[in-house]
Amino acid sequence: MGQIVYSCITPHGGEIILELAGQHVERMQTTRRSMETLGKRMREQRPDALVVITPHGIRSDGQFSIINSESVVGSEQENNRTYTMRREVERPLAQSIAKEAQESGLPVSLLNFGTTEGPLSVLPLDWGAVVPLAFMPDLPVVIITPSRLNSNQEMLLFGEILRKSIEQSDKSVGIIASCDWCHTHDEAGPYGYHPSAKIVDERIVSIIKSGALEECGNISQEDIESAKPDGIWQTLILAGAVPQNDRSIEWLSYEVPTYFGLICAEVSRN
Repeated sequence: MGQIVYSCITPHGGEIILELAGQHVERMQTTRRSMETLGKRMREQRPDALVVITPHGIRSDGQFSIINSESVVGSEQENNRTYTMRREVERPLAQSIAKEAQESGLPVSLLNFGTTEGPLSVLPLDWGAVVPLAFMPDLPVVIITPSRLNSNQEMLLFGEILRKSIEQSDKSVGIIASCDWCHTHDEAGPYGYHPSAKIVDERIVSIIKSGALEECGNISQEDIESAKPDGIWQTLILAGAVPQNDRSIEWLSYEVPTYFGLICAEVSRN
């Protein structure tokens, strides 16, 4: 019988990876140290596979997208440097999650490219997966990208289905909710400045520290549009996968070294 052996909330800013930091090694150092801690703890639990819930993968409007290719390849570029990664896909688990979700009435897309199987069955791995996976053990992966068009209740339900599928498998699995937070902290950033960024991030920090991850769903649409967080949906899926009565949080760090917030936290089962 399978089980979730470890889970965490991580950011995905490229400069967290030391090889991409260039002249800015100090800029995300606090987060980098936290990521090293999370990676060490993940390895100690010896999972067979990793599930990454990312906002930046291949998206299909109104669908939960799950990669079903043989492998994934991706790279992240910062400061004229490139970090490249290839991972095999844990296809039986990916297919099982999709089947369970479809039977529960959730809209799900299984994604492939090129050929059904074999070396040409490869899809791109986005930076929302590449960055946290750079700190994790080299294992087969399941890559999931939710659509923001789906409701918060659907996110929670999908998380419950994710847990059920893992428990019905023969795999020990680690889950990574890949989440950057508000993106309007700095006028010089690509989304400009809005005072709600600080307010919303402070609320998110409080929510995660309290362990009541479901409350991320109470952030208003107005605040989402002005502060531009991209971690709410992945966190809600994680909340469904690790129920509140079976959940404890270890807070690691929060910082805003550029224009967006970075949070690292461990989400353990009691």
